[in-house]
Parts: sequence; structure tokens; C-alpha cells
Amino acid sequence: MARAGGPKRPARQPGSIVELNLIIIEPVRLTLVAAAGFLVALVGTGLLVHYLTQRQVFDQPNERSSHSIPTPRGGGIAVLAAILIAWFIGLAQSTGDITAELIILGAAVALGFVCFIDDLRGLRALPRLLAQCAAVAPGLWFLAGRGGLFSDFLPLALDLAATGFLWLWFINLFNFMDGIDGITGVEIAMIGVGLAGLAATGMIPVTLLDPAIALTAAALGFLVWNWRPARIFMGDVGSIPVGYLIGWLLISAAQGSPGQNDGMRVGANEGLAISLMLPAYYLADATITLVRRLAKRENIFQAHRQHFYQQAIIRGLGHATVCRAIILANVGLIATAWVLATEHSGPALALSAVIVAILLLWMARWPAAPAKPSEVR
Repeated sequence: MARAGGPKRPARQPGSIVELNLIIIEPVRLTLVAAAGFLVALVGTGLLVHYLTQRQVFDQPNERSSHSIPTPRGGGIAVLAAILIAWFIGLAQSTGDITAELIILGAAVALGFVCFIDDLRGLRALPRLLAQCAAVAPGLWFLAGRGGLFSDFLPLALDLAATGFLWLWFINLFNFMDGIDGITGVEIAMIGVGLAGLAATGMIPVTLLDPAIALTAAALGFLVWNWRPARIFMGDVGSIPVGYLIGWLLISAAQGSPGQNDGMRVGANEGLAISLMLPAYYLADATITLVRRLAKRENIFQAHRQHFYQQAIIRGLGHATVCRAIILANVGLIATAWVLATEHSGPALALSAVIVAILLLWMARWPAAPAKPSEVR
């Protein structure tokens, strides 16, 4: 009860706008984002299976591929469309400046057009790289105001140069790793789950929640068609622009998350650790394989079967078995980021390295059980 003569405190309204938003509107909005991403990817990919088969847009098996029958290629069109539509639904309710997001999404679409031409006709490495650089450039321009991945360690020019280089590498490694049924859909979904969980708890910027849900939902819709035995492949039209968008989200996550009183709940160092941990398997498999090929003076632009996941398939493990192991490792990486990264980023990175090392050793060395007939392609 208020003191006599003192100002009366307004009665707390249970049905206030804030509570209504948190209890009803926000869950409904996030559900719409997820439903749009999943359904567009599910239906769109199914239509593409039929259309690309009629047009005979196939990925033909060869001595370096991990499949044995011609399979339609280009399902990434539906994945990219699903992510864009779901992301736009989230942006529609935004009250802040969304200029950067709109330009990044536009750059992803332009990159998708270039990659689809590559899927159909084939392009040389230089035009592909120039298109990727053109897509990365506006992102670096937006980062100039707040710094990139290494703003705490390097001058701005070097920071942006290093960030741009790693972003380009991430775009390409995401494409390199798309080599067996389900693998890239699984990785997109798991990175999306990790980002969504961390954003929902305020460990990374909450603005990443909607695009993370969009990524996860679109990947799950695509996996209905891409899980073993795959009826369609993503193609460069999906893996490259989606890798570009995930790279942007990881860079944004590395900025840290603001806390109360203008402090940082998660600082830039911890944010950088999180951004390295979530895609740690893809980073490790692709980077180690590249270094090994460079050491052997091989042509790194030539297709090969030396990735760890490819070695696992060669040793007799099924596509689904490898993907399930990747899911399990990613669960460990997400849990490590959630529990340790905010207070103990060093030990968190070390534990993540151990998780990935165990996965890579299992893929490359441990005796393989014979794959089930349904897992062999």
C-alpha cells in the first residue's frame, strides 16, 4: 500500500502491450518465420525435383563423386528463397535500421544468380571469385563503423582485410563441403540452432534470432528431399549464397551482445570464440584438407575426395551415419558455446577442438561397419 500523501504507483496491467508482445505476438511471429522457411523449402524443393529432372539438370557421377546415379542439382534455389522469405517476415516487424540486412540479402540473391549460371554452364574460377568479392564488399563497408572479427587486436584496415579474407574462405569451404547426402543441410540447421539459442538467451545480438530460425527451418525443409538417398542436390546456387549469409551472421555474432547499463554481456573476444565454435567441424575439415593438398603441391581447384567425410564414405560408412555423427558433434559444440564461452572462452575453444578432433579421427581412422544398403548411393 502506498504511503498517505505519497504519489500513487500506477496499477500493473497484466494485459500490458509489453506482456502481450512477449506472451503472444512474439511466439506467433517466430512461428511464422519458422513455418515460412520450412514450407517454402519443402514445397519449392519438391517442385524443383520435378522441374530439374525434366530439364535434365543433373549432377553426373564421376570417379571423385560420392554418388552413383545422376541426381538433379539446383535445390539451393528453394533453400535461398525460403531463407529470404522467412528473413523478410522477421524484418517486417523491425523498428530499427535494416539497410544493412537488405543489402546483404540483395547481394546473396545476386550471388545466387551467378552461381546458378555456374551450375548450368560452368564458370571459370576468376569470375566466381570476383562475384564473391563484390558480395563481401558491402558487408565490409557496413562493418567499418564497428570493426570486424579482430577489432580488438588489429587496426581497422587490417581487421577488415582479415575479416573479408576469412569470409571469402568460409563461402568457398561451405561449397567444398557439400559432397554427400544431407551434410550441408545438417550443418546449416545446426549452426542455425546454435545461433538461435544463443540469441534467445542474449549471448549474441537478439537481432540474429529471426535469421537463425529462418536458416534452420529452410534447412529442415530441404533435408526432407536431400537426406539419404538424396533426390536432389543443393548445388552452388545454394551452398555459396547460404555460406555467404551464414558468414555474415557469424561475423555479427562475433560483435558481442550488449548487457545492462551499456556494458557487454558477451564481449567481442567471447563472441569471436562463439563464431569459431559453431562451424568448427566445417572449418577444420575444409582447412586441414586444403593445407594437406597445398603441402602435396596438388591443384587445389581440381575436384577431389580427400575431405574427412569423403574418406569416411570411401571406408564404407553410409551417408546418414556420417551426418548423424556430425549432428552429435555439433550438439557438443553448441552446448560448449552455451555453457563455457561467455566466461571461459579459452577452455571452450580447447574443448571444441577436442570434439572436432574426435570426429575427424573417427572419419579417417576408426574401423567402419558396413553401410546399410539404404545408405549407399
